[in-house]
Amino acid sequence: MTTEKGGPPKTIIDYEKLDDLCNIHCTGEECAAIMGMDYETLNRRLNEEGHKGFKDYFKIKSAGGKMSLRRKQIGLALEGNPTMLIWMGKQQLGQTDKREVDSKSSDGSMSPKPALDATKLSDSALKEILKARDSEENNS
Repeated sequence: MTTEKGGPPKTIIDYEKLDDLCNIHCTGEECAAIMGMDYETLNRRLNEEGHKGFKDYFKIKSAGGKMSLRRKQIGLALEGNPTMLIWMGKQQLGQTDKREVDSKSSDGSMSPKPALDATKLSDSALKEILKARDSEENNS
C-alpha cells in the first residue's frame, strides 16, 4: 500500500497474483479476498489503472485457464478415456444419446396391431364393418 496526501493508503494490485487467480477462474470476490481487499476496491483500482474493471480484466486473463482445461480434456479423450470421449463428442461434435423405445411386451399385449387389409375382406364382411361404423357415428 502507498500513502497519498489527504487520503487513506491506496491499495496496490499484485497483478501477477491476480492473473494467476483469474487463470484458475476465481471469482472477483475470491480474488479480492485473497488479495486483502473488497471487490469494490479491486474493481475501482482496475478502472483507475485503465483496465475497465474486473469483468473485462477477467475475460482477458481467464482465457489461458480455459485453454489449459480444454487441452487437458482433449488429451484425456485422445488417450481413450471413454467418459471424456463421450462428453467431448457431445460438446464439440453435437452428438446426442439416441434412445430406442421398445413398445413390444413379452406377451405381445403391447405389440402394434397389423393394419386391416380391406382388399382381402369378403363383400359381406366389408358391409358389416361399414354398418358397425355407421352405427357408432349415429350413437355419438
